Amino acid sequence: MSEITPDLVRHLGVLARIQLSDGEVTQLTGQLDAIVDNIAKVSQVATPDVAATSHPIAMSNVYRPDEVGQPLTLEQVLQNAPDAADGRFRVTAILGEEQ
Repeated sequence: MSEITPDLVRHLGVLARIQLSDGEVTQLTGQLDAIVDNIAKVSQVATPDVAATSHPIAMSNVYRPDEVGQPLTLEQVLQNAPDAADGRFRVTAILGEEQ
C-alpha cells in the first residue's frame, strides 16, 4: 500500500490549481495509489544486471542509401507552383509590408 492519501490528493490539487470535488478526490486517490504501487513493483524488478532498453525489438537503420539521381529541371520544379516569376517561387511578402 502506498502513501497516497485524500489529503495528499487535495494538496496536489491546490498546487495544480485544480478544484476537486470529494468524489474526484476519492477516485484520484485510488488511481494514484495504483500508479505508485506499479512503479514500486517495476523498481523492485529493475536490477543492475538487467540492461535498460528503449525498445523491445532491436532496431536498425531503416533509411535507404543515398544515391545520386537525375535532378529536376526548373520547369518541373515550378510546374505546380501557384505563382512563379523569373524562375523562382513567388510568395507574398510577410516582413513589414502591407499585403
